[in-house]
Order: sequence, then C-alpha cells, then structure tokens
Amino acid sequence: MDQRLGQFSGVKWSKLRMALAVLALAIGTTGAYRVGVGRADCTGPSVEITFMGYAQVTQRGTGIHLRQYARSYVIEDENGTRVVFVSVDAGMMGHAVKRDVLAVLQKKYGELYTHANVVISGTHTHSTPGGFLMYLLYDLTSLGFVPETFNALVHGIAQSVIRAHNNLVEARLYVAETEVLEANINRSPSAYENNPEEERAQYRHNVDKTLVQLQFVHARTGAPFGAINWFAVHPTSMNNTNRLVSSDNVGLAAILLEQERNPDALVGKGDFVGAFASSNLGDVSPNINGPKCEKTGLPCDVLTSSCPSGAGACFASGPGRDMFESTEIIADRLYRAAAGLLSTRTTKAREVTGPVAFVHQYVDMTTAETVHFDRATQKPVRVRGCLPAMGYSFAAGTTDGPGAFDFQQGTITDNVLWNAVRDFIAEPTQDDKDCQAPKPILLATGRARFPYDWQPKVVPTQLLVVGDFAMAAVPGEFTTMAGRRLRSAVARASVAAGGRDLQVVVAGLSNMYSSYITTPEEYEIQRYEGASTLYGPHTLTLYLEQYKRLAGALVRNETVPAGPTPPYEDDKQISLTTGVIFDSHPLGKEFGDVKVHPEAAYERGATVSAVFIAGNPRNNLMHDKSFFTVEQQQPDGNWSVVATDANWETRFRWERTSTILGFSDIEFSWTIGPNTLDGLYRIRHFGYYRYILGGVYPYVGATNAFSVK
Repeated sequence: MDQRLGQFSGVKWSKLRMALAVLALAIGTTGAYRVGVGRADCTGPSVEITFMGYAQVTQRGTGIHLRQYARSYVIEDENGTRVVFVSVDAGMMGHAVKRDVLAVLQKKYGELYTHANVVISGTHTHSTPGGFLMYLLYDLTSLGFVPETFNALVHGIAQSVIRAHNNLVEARLYVAETEVLEANINRSPSAYENNPEEERAQYRHNVDKTLVQLQFVHARTGAPFGAINWFAVHPTSMNNTNRLVSSDNVGLAAILLEQERNPDALVGKGDFVGAFASSNLGDVSPNINGPKCEKTGLPCDVLTSSCPSGAGACFASGPGRDMFESTEIIADRLYRAAAGLLSTRTTKAREVTGPVAFVHQYVDMTTAETVHFDRATQKPVRVRGCLPAMGYSFAAGTTDGPGAFDFQQGTITDNVLWNAVRDFIAEPTQDDKDCQAPKPILLATGRARFPYDWQPKVVPTQLLVVGDFAMAAVPGEFTTMAGRRLRSAVARASVAAGGRDLQVVVAGLSNMYSSYITTPEEYEIQRYEGASTLYGPHTLTLYLEQYKRLAGALVRNETVPAGPTPPYEDDKQISLTTGVIFDSHPLGKEFGDVKVHPEAAYERGATVSAVFIAGNPRNNLMHDKSFFTVEQQQPDGNWSVVATDANWETRFRWERTSTILGFSDIEFSWTIGPNTLDGLYRIRHFGYYRYILGGVYPYVGATNAFSVK
C-alpha cells in the first residue's frame, strides 16, 4: 500500500485528499483539526505616501499611531486538507500581493498553499499607505505604484502564514455569535429602503448587528489561542484629516483582545492571535451620530447627502468628541463583545466538526451572463455584466469622507461638461451606457487602457468550508442586503446539492479589490455604493449565481475550471513617488540627539513628549521592531520596554525641516495610562539615516529619565 501511494504524484495525492474531504463534507462526518496561528508586522512607509481609502492626494502619512499587522490562521483536517485565512490591516487586498505571497510560500512548501486554499482579506482601514493594487484608478492618488507599500504587505503577510504553519497544534473549533449595538449605522438608508419591503421585514436592522466569532481552542488544555471575528463596519472612525498610520477601530479592537489574552506581551507579540475581519460593510459606517451639515449641525438631505448653500459639507461623526475618541469607543464595543464570547465559550458557542474543503475560480465579469427573475415583469430574463464604469455619485464620496466639486449622491443624470472630460479619457459606447443604466457614466474605466487597466475585469471567487462553517471570500465591498442574499444563496445551494446546511460569513475585500457590490434595487438609487458597482445593475445577480455554482460543485466533488487569469501588468506600473535621497543633521548635532527632553516628572493621565533629530522613517520600516520605546528602570538598574510605537497610547510625527539640507525632526508622545507604575522612565528612538554617498545606517537616541508618580 505504501509503495502504491508513493507512486502518486503530488497533484494526484492532493486531488485524492480533496475528494475524501468533499465526500466527508457531504455526509457530515466529524474529524480532528490541527490549527496554527501567526501574526506579523506589515506596516508600510509611514511618511510621504498617500493613504488608500479616501482618495485624497493630500492625505499623506506623517507618522504612526497604530501599526499594521497580518494575522493568519492555518486549519487542517484529519485528511490533511488545509485552508488559510489571513486578515490584514490594510485598505483591501490586491491580486498581485496575493500572487507574490504565494510565491514566497511555494518556494518553502511547494504546492501546499495556492490561490485556491488561501484567502487574504483586508480590514479596509482608510489610514494606511496606498499604491499596491496595480490598477490605475485605485493607485492614482498614491501617485502610482509604491514598491515600499507592496513589499511590506507581501513580506508581512507571508511571514504571518509561515509562523502559523510552524505553530500547528491539535485544536477544537467553536463558533459563537452576539449582537453589538451602537457600533454601526447604514450610511445609505435611502438605497436600502428601495429593497423589497417583504425582504426588509425579515430583519430588525438596516445593517447587520451580529458579530460572528470562530474560536480556536487547544484540544488538550481547552485554552483559546486564536479567534477571527467578523463584523460589518467601515474602519473609518479616523477621518480624512488623519495623517498617522492607523488600523482604525477594528485594528484597535484586535489589539485590545490580544492584550487581554497576552497580558505580559507587548503589542504585536504573544501567542494568542485575534482578528477583526471585514464582512459585508459596503454601506455601513461607524460614525453613529449620523451625517450633519458642517456649519449648521443640521441633518443632511437623505437622498443626496448634501447641504444648503453655505452650510458646508455633509459628513458623519461620533460617537466621540473627535476621531481618536470615536475610534476608541467603537473598538472597545467590538472588543468587549468578542471577549465576552471567548469567556463564555462553554455556554454561547457550538462546536464545529467536519472536514475542510475549498473551491476557487476566476470569472470575467464583463462577459458573465445568467437568468434573473424580473420582479416587474414577473418573468425570467437574461442579464449580463458590463465593462467597468464609475457613476457620477462616485465623485460625491460618502458621509464618511465627502468628495470634491459639487457632485451629489443619488445622481442619475449626466452633465455635458463632465461628459466631455470623460470622453477625453475614454468614451463609453452606447452599449456601455445602456448596460450601466440608470448609472450615468462619469469614468468609463473599462474602456481606459492607458497606461494600463484602470479597474479589474477578471475577479477571483472563492469558498473555504470548515465543517458546516463557510467563508465566502468576495473581491469587494458587499452592502448589507447584498451580503445577506449571498449568505442565503450559498447555504441554500449547499443543501440543494445534498450537502450540509452551512453557516456562512462574508469575508469582504479578499484577494482582489473591485469596489462595491449593491443589490439591483439599491443600484437604482445611485448612491455612492451603487455608482461604484462596476459591472452594472446585475453585478450581485452574477455573483450570487457564481457562488451557488461553487457551493454546489464543492458538495458534488465537481472539478471547477480555473477560469481566465487576471492580466500581468507589473512591467507597466508607473510610480511618481520619489525615494529618500539623503538625510543630514545640523552642524554640531548627531542623528538621535534630543532637541526637546521630557519634563522631570509627570502624573498619570499626562502626555510625555520628546523631539529627536531624525532620519526619514522610510529608510527602514522597522517590521516587528519599533521607532520608539518607552522604558522603565528596574531595581537592578536595567531598563525594560513597557510601550512601543504600536501602542494606542503612543504617537509619533515626522517633519522635514529642510528639504534642501535633508534635515528632519521626529516627535514622540506617550499618554500615561491609569495603571502605569511609579518609577523612572525614558524614551529611546531607533532610526536609520541615508548617507548622501550611499548606504543606510542605524542610530539610537535616548531622553533624560523622568519620573511617573
């Protein structure tokens, strides 16, 4: 028998294991798991690079508030079939990033990890560096491709998976749910209200309030060592005036959960890995005070999110007095809900049992077709996807981050002037206009090819199944109702094919970014989300049919063709971001010298600050390290680190004081928490400077000691 198995090729053996797993999936057999968790720093260039999310070229980084992390979970069943889920503190995920991550993994592990069994999901924070998607429209405000951002993500994500791979232990899995109120609102209620009344009547809220948690527990000790939480909310508590790298509300929630479970570890360290991953957050805002006119404080127009002349812009905020407090409040509510589920696992969670399975397929959305039941005519009609296009309301932005000029949400008519600008870039055909109707096309991105594709045409679709728990990995932002329809469609398709009744979560912004996905009814209203639904009014219809096919194929053990591969366009990328040329310091000074020392003593609640002569932080991104440490002196005279630049209580801001001479300063601040111990403390700064004749060199600086009492 061993000799016969040895004759199997790696591909044949993989197919045999997959067939066994799928057979077990259909009949619902139980099985043991091995699970590995891993975390790695993937912070991009923290200064001089535009953030991805609000599409404002002026929103360039000046420092760090919260670092970016990739959190990975490898799950293997008793047949040796494994899947990987990665949640990354990033705006979204790019196909090329995943491709290069897999290249790193395959160099180490062969074909163990592929596009089919690995999901990489971005949390959708809007406060991290951009320039990594390799589609022009998405990288435009970052002045094109930014290799530093791209490489930081690839390295960090790959490292997190490697760590998870190396930490496999026998485990039991549980899933639990809880309702989280006062953490999200629908930012496009007028579009949501256009969904059928009988459908809306099935739900209490116009956003999903349920937090779903997948728990990983040591099989022998019963101790949790990891958790993935899915909750639908935009990480946009930090608004478009923010200039500090931040993982926003969900990133802070992850830190709080990990700190509770790793009480003796620094931020980003410790054995327990807890993620807050994105879900169907397309129309969901954390700014629960709602949209108000900037100057009057009165509510904005519900349909257009506009204000009367002179009343300022329409934007949402809250629940805090500023964006930092709002971030902290939303994060705390999410963290407490997740921590409560972990602490009451025996009473609130159900165990997940059964095999692991996966399926993946690329789809050209511009040629996809399906049959759709038309509510108006009560007849089936054939619908198709369109070439990508963005509508007028896309330029209006959202209540989380208003756009420019006088564009308004809900716009269904065009403008001769803007059409002329559009046609100069790429002119849509009459078929494009008919296909996208009632969207008035502002940018015919599917027709634009210079200097490379503006938006994707081919997208990845994917399902990971663990027992009766399914993760529907989607390449964009599904709205609330779109996500509800997807969850229902996948579950029904599994049962119809003879499989288990699946509990489905929408794993948003996975593997590639293709903007928004609304229901056809929401599309008609042409709010921001509808205007940013690329492939026309039946984008969701096509996705539903595709994911039903995947679910059915998985249960029936059918081979799914790989589909068309997204184009390779690395060689066409343009980058207008300049690198660091050199750093210098004033005469008589050195890198790391302290310009402003802390005061001699502080009370708890006060903020300590220090200013150093510095090099550019882009010289070394300090992954798994820190630009700053807060250190406490121990009784033996040695110093121990109590906080880094990854802590919520710390911030640093970098400033170029002379471009010509290459001078720069960096200010670090630490707000002393209520539980800080009495004693002597100091702040150390670790940096790198670039020598004008070449080379990058390290330096260290330290402040005078100060007391806390």
